[in-house]
Amino acid sequence: MVPGSGQVGELASTGALPLGYLNDPELTAEVFRTIDGIRYAVPGDAAALEADGTLRFLGRGSGVINTGGEKVFAEEVEQALVDHPAVTEAVVVGVPDPRWGNQVTALVVQSDGAELPEGELADHMRERLAGYKRPRSIVAVANLQRTASGKVDRRWAQQQALELFDPQPRER
Repeated sequence: MVPGSGQVGELASTGALPLGYLNDPELTAEVFRTIDGIRYAVPGDAAALEADGTLRFLGRGSGVINTGGEKVFAEEVEQALVDHPAVTEAVVVGVPDPRWGNQVTALVVQSDGAELPEGELADHMRERLAGYKRPRSIVAVANLQRTASGKVDRRWAQQQALELFDPQPRER
């Protein structure tokens, strides 16, 4: 990968690695790969190598939203949302769209006492992300439901987005 090229690749690590997943040879073969004689763990995280040599994490392949043939990493959009001072947390999911296949949709938790003037978050996102990556719908929620391990419950978020989604086609 050429630094600063914008190419997206998969993160991989080597060194001391587990033997694999218990009783799951398919997942073990998918995640633990031997390339040129070296064993790697490749969990499905996408990243780009910046010109200065830093890695820009884009997200997990399972969190990719396909909208209009373009791939959007949910984590990249979530990071842009929480970069706004009025947003504490965000989760981004894809919901069915009759025109684009899926629509990028966000649930956000506002910071305590923060007001989010109409259009301000859209302007914020416009400065940070390409049009196809920006959420078409942003819904403020009181909190994000979490799994037993403390991660945002993406299934819950998907269901919430589906219940709140207006399936009218929108221009980009």
